[in-house]
Amino acid sequence: MQVQQSTSLLPYNTFGIDAKAQFFASFSHLEELRSLLAYHKELSSIHKYIPLMILGGGSNILLTQDFNGLVLKNQLKGIELVGEDADHYYVKAAAGEVWHELVEYCIAHNYAGLENLSLIPGNVGASPMQNIGAYGVEIKDVFHALEALDINEGTVQTFSNTDCEFGYRESIFKNKLKGQFIILNVTYRLQKHPVLNTSYGAIKEQLELMGEKELTIRNISHAIINIRTSKLPNPKEIGNAGSFFKNPQVSKFKLHVIWDDYPDVVAYEVNSLTYKLAAGWMIEKCGWKGIRRGDAGCHAKQALVLVNYGKATGKEILDLSSEIINSVKEKFGIELEREVNIV
Repeated sequence: MQVQQSTSLLPYNTFGIDAKAQFFASFSHLEELRSLLAYHKELSSIHKYIPLMILGGGSNILLTQDFNGLVLKNQLKGIELVGEDADHYYVKAAAGEVWHELVEYCIAHNYAGLENLSLIPGNVGASPMQNIGAYGVEIKDVFHALEALDINEGTVQTFSNTDCEFGYRESIFKNKLKGQFIILNVTYRLQKHPVLNTSYGAIKEQLELMGEKELTIRNISHAIINIRTSKLPNPKEIGNAGSFFKNPQVSKFKLHVIWDDYPDVVAYEVNSLTYKLAAGWMIEKCGWKGIRRGDAGCHAKQALVLVNYGKATGKEILDLSSEIINSVKEKFGIELEREVNIV
């Protein structure tokens, strides 16, 4: 167990923010994690209180200041088939595995269900925490169970789909149990007989452009990778955390109010009474798409993505997001919610 002091978090967040952690360590085994948590208790007894942050892929955080506490980098690894039945494979992946590498692994083994979630940045551990989703699929649709360590008790607890209380980019780990558990691994229930999801029109259009006549999980994955790379910036080239804001859900009445003024409104039906509005469309309507303030900006191809063009601080990006939120609220009467975790 090696704990570093005054460590730059620049390599560990996709926004490319150069904030520092007072204490930093990584863990690749459960017992190593337990030792680090014991060390955290010792630190807290000396310094009264030391904040703790568990860091995965760093793709969904915005660091607005130095972190005066202990940062633990999750490097738990391993992917294995742990069971199957007539219709499903059950695949367990450690929380520190890179998400897209898990997707590639499953496609290579013909385990269907994750292909629509191709190229989403981050690690496996964040997938149930955020209930990540894209192109008609969310984690709750393929989730079977997870194991998590109770930080205070030191025990490992299993959570079922119901236990996780999944919502739109939400789970019990982001509200009721926030900061109480560390996700160790996730087991997914994947299909032996693929039910291919091309409900988003862009997928069909991309498959046609690719000249693919046969629908396979591999082809769908390639189509989605092409779509994402065509409109979303690569964090290795421009700092970003993907979608910065959630798509707000509104009543049918509210949608029609907006519709009267903006017939081109982009919305998706959730149920007969609720619709999801495209936050990117609203942000673009407010004139933010492509706007740059120093090195902080709103991406030129996808208004839902805020970017760091070089040396923007986390606070500069946060301030820009606040301006956007205020602008959208003034124009549409809807307050956008940040999807990215602010630290």
